[in-house]
Amino acid sequence: QVQLVESGGGLVQPGGSLLLSCAASGRISSRYAMGWYRQAPGNERERVATTYDGGVTTTADSVEGRFTISRDNAKNTVYLQMNNLQPEDTAVYFCNLRDYFTRDDYWGQGTQVTVSS
Repeated sequence: QVQLVESGGGLVQPGGSLLLSCAASGRISSRYAMGWYRQAPGNERERVATTYDGGVTTTADSVEGRFTISRDNAKNTVYLQMNNLQPEDTAVYFCNLRDYFTRDDYWGQGTQVTVSS
């Protein structure tokens, strides 16, 4: 089993910044992807950004240029730097790890991000 623990959410004014972190522990495969998803009330969960084994990253169009995903393999940790936050970014943000070999998905408990003046 893999455990994911997120941190860094909170309340921020429009235009502000937050850094989310997600640390993985447990039976972690040698190859995996990690990413961030978010879910706002009444909406489906949507992918925000993903970092793949080897360093490739992808980011959703809605956050391109404002959010940056990065990964520290030594710490099995993924980060999401969120700049110029807007009210529409308000959601619960979930960390995800996908094992390349088993195709299993693991999820964190979620961290609330609220953007409001």
